Amino acid sequence: MKLFYSPASPYVRKVMVMAHETGQEVDKLDSAASPINRDQKIVDHNPTGKVPTAILPDGSALYDSRVICRWLDAQHAGPKMYPEGNWDIVRQEALADGLLDAALLARYETVMRPEEMRWPEWLQGQMDKIASSLDTMETEAESLKDVNAGSIAIGCAVAYLDFRFPDYPWRTSRPQLTRWYEAFSQRASFQMTQPNG
Repeated sequence: MKLFYSPASPYVRKVMVMAHETGQEVDKLDSAASPINRDQKIVDHNPTGKVPTAILPDGSALYDSRVICRWLDAQHAGPKMYPEGNWDIVRQEALADGLLDAALLARYETVMRPEEMRWPEWLQGQMDKIASSLDTMETEAESLKDVNAGSIAIGCAVAYLDFRFPDYPWRTSRPQLTRWYEAFSQRASFQMTQPNG
């Protein structure tokens, strides 16, 4: 599989962690994804112009990290990352992606939008989504013992907060999530996919 790639994208990281955990190779394709100036190389395969976008061996494209992760899970013979009938794992992945959606919007608001056009109440709404998502993750941290699509997504989401919002005190009132993340983030798949940029 080939993947249009951005080293700072938490969604790309999710795919790369999944590939590593399932023992699969991914060829990285250079790209310049942006919410403002779209990369035509990506748009030619994915009309949204977003990463990750995968090019499969038959030349067809898949996009959205959840879809690509499911494809990867179908390609290997090991323990499944989306066990049949386990809707909690799918829901946890959606929870993590919802946190990431809010975090990306908050970042765009504070970094890309001109200062005179910023909307503080809208930004606060995104930060509130992040906080309530983390609160739910805290209550479910005990269920994150296994490596699966849900725990991978939650790990990538929390890591993105550390990467882009280093002053955000998410650990302060979430000791169980903190302990889980400190252990999970030591996995080789996480160490090898540290974001930059």
